[in-house]
Amino acid sequence: MAARGRYIIHLPVLAVDLAGAVRLARVVARWAGMLSCADPGETTVSAEDEQGVRHRVFCDLRLPGGRRCLLRADHDGPCTRRPTR
Repeated sequence: MAARGRYIIHLPVLAVDLAGAVRLARVVARWAGMLSCADPGETTVSAEDEQGVRHRVFCDLRLPGGRRCLLRADHDGPCTRRPTR
């Protein structure tokens, strides 16, 4: 019988640079955000050989109601659930 609790799925996806990894992570996280079990606000990226050094993709602040801001990490202005274009 499996232990109860939270389990995290680590899905390696390769990109050639940090900027490309962040862009791809945002797309994948937004898509996965349609699933009730996903928390796209916790998305991070790291270099393959430095997996302990993670770069946050989204702002980590929670909004009223417990949902997370969907803007980029270190964004200017107020937090929101609607990404800017």
